[in-house]
Amino acid sequence: MLILGLVLLSSFSVGVFIWAVLQHFLTADVPSALQHPTKFRFLHCIFLYVLTLAEIFEKLGICSMLRFLQLLEGSVRIKKDARLMVTDLYFGTIPVRLFQPKAASSGPRRGILFFPGGSGFVGSLDSYHNLCSFLVLETDSVLLSVGYRKLPDHHYPSIFQDCLNASIHFLKALKTFGVDPARVVICGDSIGGGYVACVTQALVGRSDLPQIRAQVLIYAVTQLINFQLPSYWQNRNVPFLSQEFMMMCMFKYMVIDVHWWDAILNGAFILPEVWKKYRKWLSPDNIPRRFRKPGYQPLFPGPFNEAAYLENKHLLDVANAPLLRDDETIAQLPAAFLVSCEHDILRDDTLLYMKRLEDQGVPVTWYHVEDGFHGSLMFFDKKLFFFPCSLKIINSVISYIKSI
Repeated sequence: MLILGLVLLSSFSVGVFIWAVLQHFLTADVPSALQHPTKFRFLHCIFLYVLTLAEIFEKLGICSMLRFLQLLEGSVRIKKDARLMVTDLYFGTIPVRLFQPKAASSGPRRGILFFPGGSGFVGSLDSYHNLCSFLVLETDSVLLSVGYRKLPDHHYPSIFQDCLNASIHFLKALKTFGVDPARVVICGDSIGGGYVACVTQALVGRSDLPQIRAQVLIYAVTQLINFQLPSYWQNRNVPFLSQEFMMMCMFKYMVIDVHWWDAILNGAFILPEVWKKYRKWLSPDNIPRRFRKPGYQPLFPGPFNEAAYLENKHLLDVANAPLLRDDETIAQLPAAFLVSCEHDILRDDTLLYMKRLEDQGVPVTWYHVEDGFHGSLMFFDKKLFFFPCSLKIINSVISYIKSI
């Protein structure tokens, strides 16, 4: 009986993997300029395999899709380093992880606040542990990683609230952590990078707190409004953040009914006067011509749908769309380091935010990775699954932070 069970389980697993491979070859676009395409394809097949298993388990009532994915993430191996002192703390109810070099320092160190990515449901303190350790050792900084609340139990605006509150707590206790108040950097990738922008904006004008020295946004989400930008059109089927997967994550976190999928996608939820006000910041006209491929002619926004607007107007909140913050606030922001990847659906979010900052006189350093893809940063130390673009990103971030 046990043998039969094992055979059935094995057959089921193989069947699911074959389905994932078919899905990959039928739907995924693998950019021709990408290095190590075979490795990339294999990783995406594994990614689809895991997602398919999660969906099956949810439909069978065994485990929710998000819980299953978080369970797998919890199996990640943490590399302990004798050169670091790592402390798990709570700022109120927010779990944070403090990384401090053990080596003596002649004075206060640089401070880094780090917001993990992960689409609002993964991206734990453990999964970003190795990356944070590497940043600390390479820049000789004190780093605080924020374990904000996630799906499925927590929705909008929990991530923004947790990142903001943890940042305020950290900034008030810099001396306790041996951090130089004049050299604090906020850093994050993907959704974490988006909330780097939101939190940095929210801290503008806080005379009771040390000023943020710089913000580092790595392929960040800076708006949830225009899903017809060139990069959304060109990279809609590029792993590991396809249009469908991004929309699914956004709908879950923002608590949006799937009934509004098309209205959100074509911009029908945008009030005409709102589009008139923000078009100058959200238009593809702001994207450099070299990023607009021939044949790109979006019809955006679509015919206005009042019901869609009334149910989804929270997408226009500046706590979700830092690109929409007023000029006065933008002009007071600290210097920014922006990383974009060519083969990333979010590439143009970075390009639009860069123009927004530059137009208000904010110093911007931009690093564009021609062979980069969304999520590539996390492969920087994965020997067998290493990509050159991963190292390019982490080295550029380290170089920028060390210059502060």
